[in-house]
Amino acid sequence: MHSDLAAVRAALSGSASGRDVRFAMLEVRGDRALVTAILRPDAVFAALTERFDEQWDLGYDVVSVSPTVVRCRLAFLGRFRDGLGTGADIEAARLVALTDAVRSWEMTPEGFRAEPQWVEYDPEEGPNIDELGDDDSASQARAEPPESPRDPQMEKAKKHIDDLMDQLRDRGLGKQASVVIARHGGYGKDLEDSRRVYAELKALLKT
Repeated sequence: MHSDLAAVRAALSGSASGRDVRFAMLEVRGDRALVTAILRPDAVFAALTERFDEQWDLGYDVVSVSPTVVRCRLAFLGRFRDGLGTGADIEAARLVALTDAVRSWEMTPEGFRAEPQWVEYDPEEGPNIDELGDDDSASQARAEPPESPRDPQMEKAKKHIDDLMDQLRDRGLGKQASVVIARHGGYGKDLEDSRRVYAELKALLKT
């Protein structure tokens, strides 16, 4: 791993475990909400600025409002990588997309996991995430194996999906494409899932 990326990853470690973990709401169904762990934007921005000064850039693109899909582009070292996020609203999708962009650069702290979980939901109080940030949950997360190295095939799959999304939007099929993305929670959790996303988008293009 590039030394700059390793430094950012280390800087984020303290803000991505135990009680410091933050969550974004992906979906609401009655009295239940689907939430996922996200990296704190302030911690990400501080770590990037400390390491790269002002030589980094971040941009968001709202792919779809309903369902809510946001793309985040994180650039430095003369290159960029994208993250894709879905959420219950634009802000939640932005948080998920930012975390996915950091993950695409392999900078998520060791042990950090963003596995969606269902929790109790109250319209006034919001999702009940108290039990997700307890010491047992944090210890379990830290005990999990680190993420596998970035798969070049997965990066190619993401690029193909982005290209298809652009083509579908140009043909007025952006909403249908976003439904596919939302159903899979983004690019897909692995290469096989990404291939299914690509196949579904390709089928839309042929309609």
